[in-house]
Amino acid sequence: MNIVILLIICYFLIINIVDFVLMGIDKSKARKQTWRIPESTLILVALIGGSLGAWIGMYTFRHKTRHKVFVIGIPLLLLVHFIITISIIFFSPYTIRFM
Repeated sequence: MNIVILLIICYFLIINIVDFVLMGIDKSKARKQTWRIPESTLILVALIGGSLGAWIGMYTFRHKTRHKVFVIGIPLLLLVHFIITISIIFFSPYTIRFM
């Protein structure tokens, strides 16, 4: 496997786990009515690649599912990240071609 592809996969895996965990922590803090993780932080982590983790976290923890910026924005970010990742994998000059 190409090192570029491996690094991309590792980055997205880690950042999505982080955003998933952040959603769970924020939901737990919301229930306890304690200090919360700012929405801007959740969106920023989703923006830099954690959109899948945020989306799964939203529905796993039933958190932020009434906020339009999350309900519409997170799936749009997920689509953009998917398109960028596929473009890099298939059209990058560093990708190993098998055909």
